[in-house]
Amino acid sequence: MLPRFWRKIKYRYDLVGSYCENCGRSFYPPRNVCPNCRRKSNIREIRFGDCGKVISYSVVHDSENTRMRKPYIVAMIKLDDGPVITSQLVCSPDEVQTGMRVRKVFRKYGEEGESGIIYYGTKFVPADSE
Repeated sequence: MLPRFWRKIKYRYDLVGSYCENCGRSFYPPRNVCPNCRRKSNIREIRFGDCGKVISYSVVHDSENTRMRKPYIVAMIKLDDGPVITSQLVCSPDEVQTGMRVRKVFRKYGEEGESGIIYYGTKFVPADSE
């Protein structure tokens, strides 16, 4: 395992991004420099909340990724206290709609063989589910 993998673990397992104290913009994934303020930026780490709303989505019926159950949904989600992020939305294609409330969950992404490493991370589900 590469050291870079372990250093970035908190960003994979939670919604940790960055916030520019100079202009008030938030970023996910995190940035070291604000694209607005550039050298004048004062960046700090921030943990975003768990909820947001779907602003756009796509239902994927066919892809080269053989590990994903199809169809699956990829959505652009506007977090309540942060930026717009792209994430998988775990629900039926019939359930998803623009403007629906969603919340973050911790789910399996994949694994390296039957006895290999299992990867987990953040996905979203409808806010009213389980």
